[in-house]
Amino acid sequence: MTAMTREQCLALDQQDPLRSLREQFALPDGVIYLDGNSLGARPRSAAARAADVVSEEWGTGLIRSWNTAGWFELPQRLGNMLAPLVGAGEDEIVVTDTTSINLFKVLAAALRVQQTRDPKRKVIVSEASNFPTDLYIAQGLADLLQQGYSLRLVNAPEEIDAAVDADTAVLMLTHVNYKTGEMLDMAGLTEMAHARGVLTVWDLAHSAGAVPVALNASKADYAVGCTYKYLNGGPGSPAFLWVAPALRDAFWQPLSGWWGHAAPFAMEPGYRPREGVARFLCGTQPITSLAMVECGLDIFAQTDMQSLRAKSLQLTDLFIALVEARCGHHPLELVTPRAHTRRGSHVSFAHPDGFGLVQALIERGVIGDYREPHVARFGFTPLYTSFTEVWDAVEIMRDVLDSGSYKAERHQTRGQVT
Repeated sequence: MTAMTREQCLALDQQDPLRSLREQFALPDGVIYLDGNSLGARPRSAAARAADVVSEEWGTGLIRSWNTAGWFELPQRLGNMLAPLVGAGEDEIVVTDTTSINLFKVLAAALRVQQTRDPKRKVIVSEASNFPTDLYIAQGLADLLQQGYSLRLVNAPEEIDAAVDADTAVLMLTHVNYKTGEMLDMAGLTEMAHARGVLTVWDLAHSAGAVPVALNASKADYAVGCTYKYLNGGPGSPAFLWVAPALRDAFWQPLSGWWGHAAPFAMEPGYRPREGVARFLCGTQPITSLAMVECGLDIFAQTDMQSLRAKSLQLTDLFIALVEARCGHHPLELVTPRAHTRRGSHVSFAHPDGFGLVQALIERGVIGDYREPHVARFGFTPLYTSFTEVWDAVEIMRDVLDSGSYKAERHQTRGQVT
């Protein structure tokens, strides 16, 4: 893409068919928010919804609201709202727990399925650059089982094929890499895994609401993801879990809490799983947090993933072109794939002082984030990011780099969250 002028960006914003959706988000003045890939912006409706849950449903309805306000069915209802965004069917997803907990559930279930099919399969294959919690959960589960299970890591997507062999039980991958923004071929890798008797587990944390996902069409086996990034569910909002219909009723729930029981209020001493997707639930659900998820999903219902993907690619193409045209004389290295088929909805540039650069940008009102080593990461959320904001962000980046202000001592102090 040829670098555009600000006036051309303003024209793109005027022509943007999604521009009215931006008005449904509470974006602070003086801020260009390019970190929706880490924490989505707040839907305007969220504050009123939270107040209603607290003051009316909890305050007035009290415990009656489990029935009268639909609290009990909320994980499944939200799952049905989310399903079209990831290519799942009705009653195939629940919104519950955290991504880490849900990953533990599905990974344990996949290993158990493989134990019945071929007990010699003891290896979980993943990428060394996978999001760390995924690797930690796999390591912890292998240690817990103590039956010879292990985690095999590859250093690049090109190495996955050779790493999946006769001893592999599960191929555990993140669809869009959290650091580089590289998107994997879900259908192709799943087909390869199945041909070798291997089950797949997909992490959709940086995919759901950002890029089209086709879980059923790709014949995936298990998937997890979060709702606080592109889905705008709020900080720490519950995650989601999907299991292929063919595997669902055979799903073994390693965290067999009462909410996944066939009759939770029968108070039976023995566990019996609920039918279908509800068996993936564990304990009592966090209703206030779940309610916030609905506010974000309501906005997605006003568009479709194809329209969002088209704008996402325009935004990321524009950002890459502008950075390279106006900041290319600085030591910036694009680590995100240029090819549309391999790119998610965030763009990362490596810089020798990437942390200081991000801190200086934040001070100037451009909010991105930093990931080791040396990576400045910028997310582009089509629901609310404008083309003019991209132009302005790059202009501020050019000034920060040209002036060297990112070298200031105050930009080198690290907080607990980067």
